[in-house]
Amino acid sequence: MLSPLAGLQVVVCCLVFIAATTSCRAEKPETFLSIVEQTFLANHDGTEQKYIVMTPPGLIPENAVSILITLHGHGSDRSQFVQQARGECRAARDVALAHKMLMVSPDYRAPTSWMGPAAEADLAQLIQILRKDHKVQRVILSGGSMGGTGALTFTALHPELIDGVVSLNGTANLVQYERFQDAITVSFGGTKHQVPAEYRKRSAEFYPKQFTMPFASTTGGQDDVVPAESVLRLISQIRKHNPKVLSIHRLEGKHSTTYLDTKHALEFVIQAAKKNTKL
Repeated sequence: MLSPLAGLQVVVCCLVFIAATTSCRAEKPETFLSIVEQTFLANHDGTEQKYIVMTPPGLIPENAVSILITLHGHGSDRSQFVQQARGECRAARDVALAHKMLMVSPDYRAPTSWMGPAAEADLAQLIQILRKDHKVQRVILSGGSMGGTGALTFTALHPELIDGVVSLNGTANLVQYERFQDAITVSFGGTKHQVPAEYRKRSAEFYPKQFTMPFASTTGGQDDVVPAESVLRLISQIRKHNPKVLSIHRLEGKHSTTYLDTKHALEFVIQAAKKNTKL
């Protein structure tokens, strides 16, 4: 027979075990209700284009919903922000879940898009499709590296379609940018010398007044893949007319953004966009 003290120890151990088990269950990360790959026929050239829609739990179909569009980097595709464990991707998923946003990740002419004419047309068409399928409250456009560049380019070209933009390690000046020229030449339909107007048209730095919506960027002072200078110049111009701007510049940062910085940038834009919404 157990002594009273031994019995008390057993009860305490059981209570500790139950509390620990309950705590672990409570801290289990929330997951998306569904992850569905979809296809549309591109108006641009009739090709099949794919995108992934991630639906958070608790979403009521007839209610208004905000959408977070995530644009992948060079060499990747629609699965990057859906599957990868890197900080930028995990933060995007966690923020979308926290705000009960649809998260949409398109190919936009993967893997070497650079937001050329075809990718631009596809993304504009996709936003129209999403607005037809859902009661869309606001659209937040984001992306990393090539995707961060594409988010800036698309917003400069179609500001009326975007309610907030987040660029992670992108460039705002494709006239000056020297990397990945083979892919950009194919995407833009020629070299800088052959179609210079196309490179200028897709360089957000030349169109700061288009950025009237909440805007956030992350840049690294040691980024030699996509140097930060053009985005920093763009920000200085946007701030002259738009106070809803966040710049996270890490002097020692390279070509990546941490989980916390990505989350901070996304949260800033989402909260500012909410304040912009007219009820």
